[in-house]
Amino acid sequence: MEAWRCVRRGYGRCVVGRGRYSMFPHHPKSLGGDWTTPWENLQRCCWNRHISSCMRWPGHYSRAPYPYFSSRYFALKWRPPYLFASRTQFPYYTWRPDHLNQTSLIHLSSYVMNTEGDEPSSKRRKHQGMIKRKWEYVCNHNKENAKIQGDENVDPTCEDSEDKFDFSVMSYNILSQDLLEDNSHLYRHCRRPVLHWSFRFPNILKEIKHFDADVLCLQEVQEDHYGKEIRPSLESLGYHCEYKMRTGRKPDGCAICFKHSKFSLLSVNPVEFYRRDIPLLDRDNIGLVLLLQPKTACATSPAICVANTHLLYNPRRGDIKLTQLAMLLAEISSVAHQKDGSFCPIVMCGDFNSVPGSPLYSFIKEGRLNYEGLAIGKVSGQEQSSRGQRILSIPIWPPNLGISQNCVYEAQQGPKVAESDGGLTQTQLENTEVLVTAEKLPSSLQHHFSLSSVYSHYFPDTGIPEVTTCHSRSAITVDYIFYSAEKEGVAGHPGAEVASAGGLKLLARLSLLTEQDLWAVNGLPNENSPSDHLPLLAKFRLEL
Repeated sequence: MEAWRCVRRGYGRCVVGRGRYSMFPHHPKSLGGDWTTPWENLQRCCWNRHISSCMRWPGHYSRAPYPYFSSRYFALKWRPPYLFASRTQFPYYTWRPDHLNQTSLIHLSSYVMNTEGDEPSSKRRKHQGMIKRKWEYVCNHNKENAKIQGDENVDPTCEDSEDKFDFSVMSYNILSQDLLEDNSHLYRHCRRPVLHWSFRFPNILKEIKHFDADVLCLQEVQEDHYGKEIRPSLESLGYHCEYKMRTGRKPDGCAICFKHSKFSLLSVNPVEFYRRDIPLLDRDNIGLVLLLQPKTACATSPAICVANTHLLYNPRRGDIKLTQLAMLLAEISSVAHQKDGSFCPIVMCGDFNSVPGSPLYSFIKEGRLNYEGLAIGKVSGQEQSSRGQRILSIPIWPPNLGISQNCVYEAQQGPKVAESDGGLTQTQLENTEVLVTAEKLPSSLQHHFSLSSVYSHYFPDTGIPEVTTCHSRSAITVDYIFYSAEKEGVAGHPGAEVASAGGLKLLARLSLLTEQDLWAVNGLPNENSPSDHLPLLAKFRLEL
């Protein structure tokens, strides 16, 4: 083991075991969490010494430190299965070290253990396995008490008929390659080959093909990759794609893609959160809202509003996050509004950079947030440090934004209630009271959608949190699929009086994983999961 430590540090031991000399003429190059050095250096410096007996092949003992030949740099298409010593032949292969060409690289593991029996820490490299995610079938439409039934591994199919329309939605932050490379410190735990776009994109496409969702909401979609690879590939699978790039110099954006066979496009509504005339809104995040018409035999089927966004990450700028969310909700309100005053069914997806139970999350689900005295660093719940404790101003955004505290465009506040000969009705009085109350309490935000989360965010049996993203710094939930639930499932919720006319039934969802599950396969990204986020997937039913 001492000999192997020398290999990692770039030194070799002399024959008598005393003293050290430089083993590599050049310092090994760091690639992700590993090191590489030309094979000729190791062959020349230590092949004939006892150090070769310490080498191990991947698959022989997954938790032991070992150098291994990365398939990206290894000229031959196979890997010998056993330990080897100097000038010995393998049981199943006639092989010698000179079979390697001079440009091959040897890949050195970046982790050291004292003995083979030691258990690695949670973020040390583990086996290259794949954890299967199961379909959870929701029986009572109350996702908080979801019941699992039937075969968990069977993909629930969507069925259409004259009185119902089933469809599936995937939300997936696919990790922009430029952002990955600009934030490489977050992926030190990863093997370098799994971080290359040439490796990740085929796996992303494989996941999309496998889940075969009717609607895709993708975040961190890099513009050049979208034009050259992502859009052509998805169009070949039967999707129509709409894309909105972030403003400024940011290289990525959001995309919503839907199957031609399931929907027709009614409108496309991009939302830019950057406003030159408002100092608060100096960030380049965006949103995208589509209005889709289901293709059904029913001529009176309602449209479905699908929104996708990626809110600001900065945990200390909750004021910006709430304003961006209000802008998105205002656009959704404008797009989803129907002639009778109700809203068509809504699905809102994205990376909200906020954790479950945070004020921002609670505002989405409950429809109301009193932010008086709330620190901007507490809005998203991402950190609990003393930083960012400036209190939110009242109001949060200036009037010239044109969005009210009810998260609608000012022109959309609705006509003033006119008194008839018989006076105001009870319903009109209640609605008027709501508006007046909002004016008296400027520190209270509201929206009139009855939104539920597809996921419950904790495993019911253990209480362990679900995780949607995992990298070297954190493993938390920040990705969501919100939907307008049926009226009977949200009775008593704020805004229920103007809830969507029909609402959606949640049929099934693809289970999430725990942090322990993900570190068991070396975190994200890995050989089977090409992003640092997990895809979220849900099946819905619209009653016609």
